[in-house]
Amino acid sequence: MSVRVIEVGEDTCDLLCLDLPRAETLRRARPTPDQLEAAAASARALGDATRLAVAVALRDGGELCVCDLAWVCERSDKLISHHARALRAAGLVCSRREGKMVLYTLTAKGAALLDATVALSAEVAG
Repeated sequence: MSVRVIEVGEDTCDLLCLDLPRAETLRRARPTPDQLEAAAASARALGDATRLAVAVALRDGGELCVCDLAWVCERSDKLISHHARALRAAGLVCSRREGKMVLYTLTAKGAALLDATVALSAEVAG
């Protein structure tokens, strides 16, 4: 019979201290796995500096075409178009076509997530 010694790290409890009623209430109230995955996908969408720059430009400039976004973000229009599609797929921006132009706008969900992200980064930096 072998005995395995497990070292306890400073970021784990040294004993089982489960507050079962509280923990069970929280477990029942947590979002579904699908809701958590959707939220994680939204967060990942802003996890790229170029996509974050696009979102900030849309927040500050309102509705903008890919050409304007490329100029503001100092990136190619093809790269901006790629990142704008990723933001749209995550529900953070919406788009509309006007003739040969595609115009993007930040959604309410995108604005809320962007505000939270920018506020957190300001706290960390400050």
